[in-house]
Amino acid sequence: MPHEDVIYFADTARVPYGNRPPEEILAFNREIIPFLIKRGAKLIIMACGTSSSIAYPVVKDEFPVYLVSLIEPGARAALSATRRGRIGVIATAGTVNSGAYEKTLRSINSDIIVTSQACPLFVPLIEGGHLEGEEVRRAVKECLTPVLTQKIDTLILGCTHYPHLAKVIREVAGPEITLIDPAGEAVAEAKALLKKFKTIKQTADQPNYTYLTTGQPRPFQELGTKLLGKTIAKAIMVNLPLK
Repeated sequence: MPHEDVIYFADTARVPYGNRPPEEILAFNREIIPFLIKRGAKLIIMACGTSSSIAYPVVKDEFPVYLVSLIEPGARAALSATRRGRIGVIATAGTVNSGAYEKTLRSINSDIIVTSQACPLFVPLIEGGHLEGEEVRRAVKECLTPVLTQKIDTLILGCTHYPHLAKVIREVAGPEITLIDPAGEAVAEAKALLKKFKTIKQTADQPNYTYLTTGQPRPFQELGTKLLGKTIAKAIMVNLPLK
Protein backbone atom coordinates (compact mmCIF):
# COMPACT_ATOMS: atom_id res chain seq x y z
CA MET A 1 0.00 0.00 0.00
CA PRO A 2 2.60 2.55 -1.14
CA HIS A 3 0.32 5.59 -1.03
CA GLU A 4 -1.03 5.16 2.49
CA ASP A 5 -0.02 7.53 5.30
CA VAL A 6 1.26 5.61 8.29
CA ILE A 7 1.35 6.52 11.96
CA TYR A 8 3.68 4.16 13.80
CA PHE A 9 3.18 4.19 17.55
CA ALA A 10 5.98 2.67 19.64
CA ASP A 11 5.16 2.27 23.34
CA THR A 12 8.84 2.09 24.21
CA ALA A 13 8.34 3.45 27.73
CA ARG A 14 6.34 0.34 28.66
CA VAL A 15 7.93 -2.48 26.67
CA PRO A 16 8.28 -5.37 26.93
CA TYR A 17 4.57 -6.21 27.11
CA GLY A 18 5.08 -9.96 27.25
CA ASN A 19 5.27 -10.40 31.02
CA ARG A 20 2.68 -7.79 31.98
CA PRO A 21 -0.69 -8.87 33.43
CA PRO A 22 -3.63 -9.01 30.99
CA GLU A 23 -5.44 -6.11 32.63
CA GLU A 24 -2.47 -3.83 31.90
CA ILE A 25 -2.29 -4.94 28.26
CA LEU A 26 -6.00 -4.22 27.92
CA ALA A 27 -5.65 -0.80 29.55
CA PHE A 28 -2.73 0.16 27.31
CA ASN A 29 -4.67 -0.73 24.17
CA ARG A 30 -7.74 1.19 25.32
CA GLU A 31 -5.45 4.19 25.71
CA ILE A 32 -3.50 3.85 22.46
CA ILE A 33 -6.35 3.04 20.06
CA PRO A 34 -8.46 6.18 20.75
CA PHE A 35 -5.26 8.24 20.61
CA LEU A 36 -4.56 6.95 17.07
CA ILE A 37 -8.18 7.45 16.00
CA LYS A 38 -7.98 11.10 17.11
CA ARG A 39 -4.95 11.45 14.84
CA GLY A 40 -7.01 10.23 11.88
CA ALA A 41 -6.36 6.47 11.73
CA LYS A 42 -8.94 4.72 9.53
CA LEU A 43 -7.61 1.23 10.30
CA ILE A 44 -5.28 0.01 13.03
CA ILE A 45 -2.97 -2.99 12.83
CA MET A 46 -2.36 -4.26 16.34
CA ALA A 47 1.29 -4.96 15.56
CA CYS A 48 2.06 -6.74 18.81
CA GLY A 49 1.55 -10.44 19.41
CA THR A 50 0.74 -9.95 23.09
CA SER A 51 -1.83 -7.23 22.40
CA SER A 52 -3.30 -9.30 19.57
CA SER A 53 -3.74 -12.34 21.79
CA ILE A 54 -4.99 -10.61 24.94
CA ALA A 55 -6.59 -7.28 24.00
CA TYR A 56 -7.92 -7.85 20.48
CA PRO A 57 -10.68 -10.36 21.39
CA VAL A 58 -11.99 -7.91 24.01
CA VAL A 59 -11.73 -4.56 22.20
CA LYS A 60 -12.20 -5.48 18.53
CA ASP A 61 -15.79 -4.17 18.46
CA GLU A 62 -15.35 -1.21 20.79
CA PHE A 63 -14.08 1.33 18.24
CA PRO A 64 -15.34 2.93 15.00
CA VAL A 65 -12.39 1.69 12.91
CA TYR A 66 -11.31 -1.79 11.87
CA LEU A 67 -8.67 -3.47 13.99
CA VAL A 68 -6.41 -6.14 12.50
CA SER A 69 -4.67 -8.60 14.80
CA LEU A 70 -1.76 -10.92 14.08
CA ILE A 71 -3.29 -14.14 15.39
CA GLU A 72 -5.78 -15.18 12.72
CA PRO A 73 -3.60 -14.14 9.75
CA GLY A 74 -0.62 -15.99 11.26
CA ALA A 75 -2.68 -19.09 12.02
CA ARG A 76 -4.10 -19.24 8.48
CA ALA A 77 -0.64 -18.91 6.96
CA ALA A 78 0.72 -21.69 9.19
CA LEU A 79 -2.15 -24.02 8.31
CA SER A 80 -1.50 -23.42 4.61
CA ALA A 81 2.20 -24.18 5.06
CA THR A 82 2.19 -27.22 7.32
CA ARG A 83 2.78 -30.59 5.68
CA ARG A 84 2.28 -32.91 8.65
CA GLY A 85 -0.07 -30.88 10.82
CA ARG A 86 2.54 -30.16 13.49
CA ILE A 87 2.94 -26.45 14.20
CA GLY A 88 5.19 -24.70 16.69
CA VAL A 89 4.60 -21.26 18.19
CA ILE A 90 7.26 -19.12 19.83
CA ALA A 91 6.03 -15.96 21.48
CA THR A 92 6.00 -13.91 24.66
CA ALA A 93 4.76 -15.43 27.91
CA GLY A 94 1.58 -13.38 27.62
CA THR A 95 0.75 -14.76 24.18
CA VAL A 96 1.63 -18.33 25.12
CA ASN A 97 -0.39 -18.19 28.35
CA SER A 98 -3.42 -16.83 26.50
CA GLY A 99 -3.53 -19.89 24.24
CA ALA A 100 -4.62 -17.61 21.39
CA TYR A 101 -2.75 -19.39 18.61
CA GLU A 102 -3.75 -22.87 19.79
CA LYS A 103 -7.43 -21.90 20.00
CA THR A 104 -7.40 -20.24 16.59
CA LEU A 105 -5.49 -23.04 14.86
CA ARG A 106 -7.73 -25.74 16.32
CA SER A 107 -10.90 -23.79 15.56
CA ILE A 108 -9.94 -24.07 11.89
CA ASN A 109 -8.49 -27.60 12.02
CA SER A 110 -9.12 -29.64 15.17
CA ASP A 111 -6.51 -32.24 14.17
CA ILE A 112 -3.58 -29.83 14.31
CA ILE A 113 -0.88 -30.55 16.90
CA VAL A 114 0.43 -27.30 18.41
CA THR A 115 3.49 -26.82 20.61
CA SER A 116 4.04 -23.38 22.15
CA GLN A 117 7.07 -21.96 23.88
CA ALA A 118 7.68 -18.59 25.57
CA CYS A 119 10.98 -16.91 24.71
CA PRO A 120 11.43 -14.13 27.30
CA LEU A 121 15.04 -13.36 26.32
CA PHE A 122 14.32 -12.49 22.69
CA VAL A 123 12.74 -9.03 23.07
CA PRO A 124 15.46 -7.64 25.40
CA LEU A 125 18.14 -8.92 23.02
CA ILE A 126 16.50 -7.32 19.98
CA GLU A 127 15.71 -4.06 21.79
CA GLY A 128 19.38 -3.99 22.75
CA GLY A 129 20.35 -4.29 19.09
CA HIS A 130 21.69 -7.86 19.41
CA LEU A 131 20.58 -9.77 16.32
CA GLU A 132 23.47 -12.22 15.86
CA GLY A 133 26.36 -13.69 17.81
CA GLU A 134 26.91 -16.47 20.31
CA GLU A 135 24.64 -15.00 23.01
CA VAL A 136 21.75 -14.78 20.56
CA ARG A 137 22.40 -18.28 19.25
CA ARG A 138 22.38 -19.73 22.78
CA ALA A 139 19.08 -18.01 23.57
CA VAL A 140 17.50 -19.22 20.32
CA LYS A 141 18.68 -22.79 20.85
CA GLU A 142 17.39 -22.83 24.43
CA CYS A 143 14.00 -21.56 23.33
CA LEU A 144 13.59 -23.76 20.26
CA THR A 145 14.75 -27.09 21.71
CA PRO A 146 11.42 -28.02 23.41
CA VAL A 147 9.52 -27.13 20.23
CA LEU A 148 11.84 -28.93 17.82
CA THR A 149 11.62 -32.17 19.82
CA GLN A 150 7.93 -32.28 18.87
CA LYS A 151 8.80 -32.81 15.20
CA ILE A 152 7.14 -29.63 13.98
CA ASP A 153 7.36 -28.68 10.30
CA THR A 154 6.09 -25.09 10.65
CA LEU A 155 7.03 -22.42 13.19
CA ILE A 156 5.01 -19.27 13.87
CA LEU A 157 7.09 -16.29 14.98
CA GLY A 158 4.40 -15.10 17.37
CA CYS A 159 5.97 -11.79 18.37
CA THR A 160 6.68 -9.01 15.90
CA HIS A 161 10.21 -8.68 17.27
CA TYR A 162 11.15 -12.26 16.42
CA PRO A 163 11.57 -11.99 12.62
CA HIS A 164 14.65 -9.87 13.34
CA LEU A 165 16.21 -13.11 14.63
CA ALA A 166 15.01 -15.13 11.64
CA LYS A 167 18.52 -15.78 10.33
CA VAL A 168 19.63 -17.41 13.59
CA ILE A 169 16.28 -19.16 14.05
CA ARG A 170 16.64 -20.72 10.58
CA GLU A 171 20.17 -21.88 11.39
CA VAL A 172 19.02 -23.56 14.62
CA ALA A 173 15.70 -24.93 13.32
CA GLY A 174 17.01 -26.25 10.02
CA PRO A 175 15.84 -25.76 6.42
CA GLU A 176 12.99 -28.28 6.65
CA ILE A 177 10.97 -26.04 8.99
CA THR A 178 8.90 -23.25 7.45
CA LEU A 179 8.97 -19.96 9.38
CA ILE A 180 5.75 -17.95 9.46
CA ASP A 181 5.86 -14.20 10.02
CA PRO A 182 2.25 -13.11 10.72
CA ALA A 183 3.06 -9.48 9.92
CA GLY A 184 2.88 -9.86 6.14
CA GLU A 185 -0.41 -11.73 6.42
CA ALA A 186 -1.83 -8.99 8.67
CA VAL A 187 -0.88 -6.33 6.13
CA ALA A 188 -2.59 -8.33 3.38
CA GLU A 189 -5.73 -8.48 5.52
CA ALA A 190 -5.56 -4.73 6.14
CA LYS A 191 -5.26 -4.08 2.41
CA ALA A 192 -8.23 -6.36 1.67
CA LEU A 193 -10.37 -4.49 4.21
CA LEU A 194 -9.45 -1.08 2.79
CA LYS A 195 -10.25 -2.31 -0.73
CA LYS A 196 -13.53 -3.87 0.39
CA PHE A 197 -14.75 -0.62 1.91
CA LYS A 198 -13.21 1.55 -0.81
CA THR A 199 -11.06 3.54 1.59
CA ILE A 200 -7.67 2.57 0.19
CA LYS A 201 -5.65 5.59 -0.94
CA GLN A 202 -5.14 5.56 -4.69
CA THR A 203 -3.49 8.92 -5.32
CA ALA A 204 0.23 8.99 -5.99
CA ASP A 205 0.92 11.72 -3.44
CA GLN A 206 4.02 11.30 -1.32
CA PRO A 207 2.86 9.39 1.77
CA ASN A 208 3.51 10.70 5.26
CA TYR A 209 5.22 8.46 7.80
CA THR A 210 4.91 9.63 11.39
CA TYR A 211 6.84 7.87 14.15
CA LEU A 212 5.59 8.37 17.70
CA THR A 213 7.29 7.00 20.80
CA THR A 214 6.53 7.10 24.51
CA GLY A 215 10.27 6.84 25.22
CA GLN A 216 13.22 8.97 24.19
CA PRO A 217 13.24 9.66 20.43
CA ARG A 218 16.98 9.22 19.76
CA PRO A 219 17.29 5.55 20.90
CA PHE A 220 14.07 4.76 19.01
CA GLN A 221 15.43 6.37 15.84
CA GLU A 222 18.74 4.52 16.09
CA LEU A 223 17.27 1.09 16.79
CA GLY A 224 14.36 1.61 14.39
CA THR A 225 16.74 2.55 11.59
CA LYS A 226 18.78 -0.61 12.23
CA LEU A 227 15.77 -2.93 12.36
CA LEU A 228 13.81 -1.32 9.54
CA GLY A 229 16.75 -0.96 7.19
CA LYS A 230 15.75 2.59 6.30
CA THR A 231 16.50 5.85 8.04
CA ILE A 232 14.08 7.13 10.65
CA ALA A 233 15.15 10.76 10.67
CA LYS A 234 12.63 11.99 13.20
CA ALA A 235 10.52 10.49 15.95
CA ILE A 236 8.15 12.48 18.14
CA MET A 237 7.89 11.78 21.86
CA VAL A 238 4.37 11.64 23.27
CA ASN A 239 3.71 11.79 26.98
CA LEU A 240 1.77 9.33 29.08
CA PRO A 241 -1.10 9.26 29.81
CA LEU A 242 -2.04 9.78 26.18
CA LYS A 243 -4.50 12.55 25.30
